[in-house]
Amino acid sequence: MSPAKDLNQFKVIKSDRLYIKVADQIRSLIDSEVFKPGDRLPSERELAEKLGVSRPTIREAMIALELSGVIEIRIGSGVYVSQKANKTEIVLTDEGIGPFEILEMRYILEAEMCALAAARITDAQIEALKMAINEMREEETQPDASERADQKFHLIIAEACQNSAIYETINWLWELRLKSAISSAFLKSIRKEGIHPSIEDHERIVSALAQRNPEKARNAMQVHIENATANAATHFGK
Repeated sequence: MSPAKDLNQFKVIKSDRLYIKVADQIRSLIDSEVFKPGDRLPSERELAEKLGVSRPTIREAMIALELSGVIEIRIGSGVYVSQKANKTEIVLTDEGIGPFEILEMRYILEAEMCALAAARITDAQIEALKMAINEMREEETQPDASERADQKFHLIIAEACQNSAIYETINWLWELRLKSAISSAFLKSIRKEGIHPSIEDHERIVSALAQRNPEKARNAMQVHIENATANAATHFGK
């Protein structure tokens, strides 16, 4: 056999994200009619325990399946197999890092960022944060509400740390939300459902920073991201 033919026997090695592997397994169960169109899927908790993965991974698998038309999520009711699930050939593809993974990373990084900022933030930056909150209020009145003011708010805090590595890392996490197709699509979906950044959470963060209290600032940011995660999860039902 010639060297060229030998090379043709190789296949590209794929390293799918965990949520894609979970989504593929659920899709295969639907294809084999373990779950049929109209059936309600097990709860998020049950799936996480059975598959040995985290609940955020289950959520992101569900987002991928929903975007592909395999399932439909009925708010307040649960997740159901779509009536068209077995009628079309659907290929699940890696659409980037999921929104709940990004939120988890933000929880770890931004809480400590906020604590550090409390010791270094200037009066001018406090005022800039208050202006960003006013911009958030304005954006929420628009039908195509954006994330610009929310992103600006968090980047002002990152800048207040006076550490370029922190700023660039936080900026990258926010850009990731827009570059990741699955995160961007999910964000648009929950905005249509009326889920917006909490003005009250942001005001509590500013209050803690204005007091120059690192512990309060850390806690305020943790609570904010916990709330954002819980609110986003309501997309999948109670």
